[in-house]
Amino acid sequence: MSQNEGINFTNNRKWSDADLESEIAALHAEIQSWAESKDLWFDCDFKPYLDHVGGEPHEPPVVTLLICGGDLVTVLGGEDSEGHEPSFRALLEKRGYFYENLNGYTMAIYTEVEPLCSAFSRYFHWRWVCGLITQDTADVYQELYNHFVRNPDDLNCLHWRDFEVLLFRIFQNQGFTAELGPGGADNGVDLRLWQRDPIGDILTVVQAKRYAIGNKIDLTNVAALYGIGIGEGASKSLFVTTSSYLPGARRWAARFANSLELAERQDVVNWCARATEGIIADKSSLVSPEVVSRIISEVRNRRDPRVLHAHSGYNVIMNNFALVIKETKHAALLMGLGNHTVSDDGYGQRGLEVPQFGPSTISRLRGDLVWRAKRKLDNGQVSYWDGAHLYHAWSGEPVHFDLAD
Repeated sequence: MSQNEGINFTNNRKWSDADLESEIAALHAEIQSWAESKDLWFDCDFKPYLDHVGGEPHEPPVVTLLICGGDLVTVLGGEDSEGHEPSFRALLEKRGYFYENLNGYTMAIYTEVEPLCSAFSRYFHWRWVCGLITQDTADVYQELYNHFVRNPDDLNCLHWRDFEVLLFRIFQNQGFTAELGPGGADNGVDLRLWQRDPIGDILTVVQAKRYAIGNKIDLTNVAALYGIGIGEGASKSLFVTTSSYLPGARRWAARFANSLELAERQDVVNWCARATEGIIADKSSLVSPEVVSRIISEVRNRRDPRVLHAHSGYNVIMNNFALVIKETKHAALLMGLGNHTVSDDGYGQRGLEVPQFGPSTISRLRGDLVWRAKRKLDNGQVSYWDGAHLYHAWSGEPVHFDLAD
């Protein structure tokens, strides 16, 4: 394979995030220039794979997605009457890439060249992990906690706000009622934790510092948090850092061991490990059958935005129906619904179908038919993406299916 002279593919090359982003930008520019020179760049664009899929990146990593429109769909879709496709393939090979046609108009572009492939794997996996850190999710991904158990050094790579949100999710997992501060002008308190007690709620104030390992917390910071805790009437103050503490800060904190606690990176890793053990794998257990039965009775005889529909299939058209049984601003739990054929061609190959509701629908509340999806609001339209299908509210009308390949 020939290689672009401007790119260093040597095995000892260390690719920074900035290097990889520049490489993607250069790849985009060269592809677009090639397409424009052949008058093929109409209604085309690039899209990050993570934004398109929303799920965990695969191996080998998809470096970018080329979304084709106009004549480029024909050229890369196998009907290349003017013979442009070989030059496109050669362009990619020169830079160390190849492409795969995913669905006729979406081209996934990969690299097999090392260490570039490994660098992209690390880069996209890290972006994905950061994307899991949201302030509003019904059930935090197990992969989020597992990542930091396996890669504790990555705690120091988090943005300081993401570190606060991670702690917020961990404490919720531990059973605390948690309040995340605004991220600025917070009077020295990043989180407030309440623990239920027969004689009243017990308050813990938390300050989080995402510091480099060598930047140790001194006595001044620890004493200031202790004073803030007293001022707020908190039962305990908790200082959490990805670094550690100077001896003077440790000695001072030891004097108030019952009301002041110091935690560092290994403590956060241990919390992540415990949080992983507490993740509920069977999502169907998160919602009671009584609640789901009520939802089913509310939606079965009318159009309702909680009944969802998605198409799937490349050479065929298949319908997927689901029911929203729980949701927050950013996430939802979906339960799969069966398909009921309204009419067909006599062979069951083509026809119309609707979601199936009946006495047995509640029996679908089980682990293999309940899953988590990302919820998104865009221009007033709500969609749900589960990593394989993009769901929207069902129109209420029978939808077409075609199983004839």
